[in-house]
Parts: sequence; C-alpha cells; structure tokens
Amino acid sequence: SAPTPAECRLWQGLRSYRVAGLKFRRQMPLGPYSADFYRAVARVVGEVDGISHIDALTDGIRDTWIQQHGLRVFRVSNRDLLSSIEGVRLAIQQAAVALPPNTLPQGEGES
Repeated sequence: SAPTPAECRLWQGLRSYRVAGLKFRRQMPLGPYSADFYRAVARVVGEVDGISHIDALTDGIRDTWIQQHGLRVFRVSNRDLLSSIEGVRLAIQQAAVALPPNTLPQGEGES
C-alpha cells in the first residue's frame, strides 16, 4: 500500500542517517509482516499508526509475533508525527540506540 503523508514525513527524517547517524530500513519484511521501519542492531520494529490501527486486533497479534522473535515494537501515531516530528525523531533515536535485553555487543562477555 502507498505510504501515508505521516509515514512519508517520518521516512524523510530517518533516511540517509538523519537520526543520529543511525541506519533504518523501510518496509522490512519480517516473517508474515512488513515493518514500516526497522533498526537491525537494536532489533526495533517501528510502526506508524493511523486511523486503521485504532483498536485493531491484528496489531496485538502482530506485536506478539514480533516480540516472540526477540524484537521490540515502537509505535508512533500519525497525529504525533504530524504535530511533533522532532519529538518523534528523538524518541526513535532513544529506542534505536538501546540494545535489546540480554544482548551484548559482539565479542563482549566471551571467555
């Protein structure tokens, strides 16, 4: 499906390493799903929630699948994206630099 105006605005802020020099992938296939954006190192799946996501049962099923595969879900609403893109970018940056629980950088913790 075509991206919403809010998704386009977010991607403009994420592409080309514009958020703290971090790399994100857009429309990343994950099993039976596709993430709006994804940061592999931090294992963060980003979802932009528009009107179709209000009380959507499928979002809960999808989030459970994602979490069962060791990934974290970061959700942002269209309204927040359109009203405070800088605040959203800061929140994404904080989520995207944090390593998932029980994850050590390669080479750390090895004996």
